[in-house]
Amino acid sequence: MDNRQDQARRFRPFPDAEQDRRQAQQVPDTPQTRHPAYRLAFADDDFLMQDALRPVRLQLELVKPEMLMAERDIASTVVMFGGARVPAPGDDVTRPGQAALAPFYETAREFARLVTQKSVATGCRDHVIVTGGGPGVMEAGNRGAAEAGGISIGLNIVLPHEQAPNQYVTPELSFNFHYFAIRKMHFLMRAKAITVFPGGFGTLDELFETLTLIQTRRMEPVPFLLFGRQFWETVINWQALAEAGTIAPEDLDLFRYVDTAQEAVAALEDWSV
Repeated sequence: MDNRQDQARRFRPFPDAEQDRRQAQQVPDTPQTRHPAYRLAFADDDFLMQDALRPVRLQLELVKPEMLMAERDIASTVVMFGGARVPAPGDDVTRPGQAALAPFYETAREFARLVTQKSVATGCRDHVIVTGGGPGVMEAGNRGAAEAGGISIGLNIVLPHEQAPNQYVTPELSFNFHYFAIRKMHFLMRAKAITVFPGGFGTLDELFETLTLIQTRRMEPVPFLLFGRQFWETVINWQALAEAGTIAPEDLDLFRYVDTAQEAVAALEDWSV
């Protein structure tokens, strides 16, 4: 029984919030009822948008996706971080270097398809693909999951230049966020594995925050795969960090490089740190 069914069957001696919201809409039109002060606090958008209500909005963004994923009985996820600018087949390549990233779209798509085939066998409860819900690598991940007959999660965020969720995200698992921090929490709260494809600032932010959580044991170690050794060794001089003493040499064992979907699936199956 899901939460809504449970609430519907539970005896309540008082009217619920929805009943009061409808009732309040039927009051006579007077100077008093027209004033914003009279609005029910939980139904007053102007009130909820005030700076003083930020803690409430943070809580709402944490709770809403958590409740909806719990209703679907999603126990664990496989996270796919990666760039929105990785071109899909047929996309126009407008920036130098993008052509070299194009193969990662199909790699991400195939990886998500292989993972989701196993997820379907669990009733789409475990190892559900989760992406940022946008284009590029994110679209490829949601697309591969859909092609395998499974579900997938999309965690979008409101940005000035961003678009609607890609068409392959499972609609009832397509979420939109205001706070980056809460969005990143939802990426990791059920994560059984982390995969990172080439990307820009956002992908690097997600990569380093997750590695920091694992390194400091604020998060349990999970398989952590970087797709594209050449890309990552060009972008980040990991060895220099170890040689400088800013990380321990054993921190380099927290992740592995993979180049193909099949290699990644094999690495997940035999992972040990």
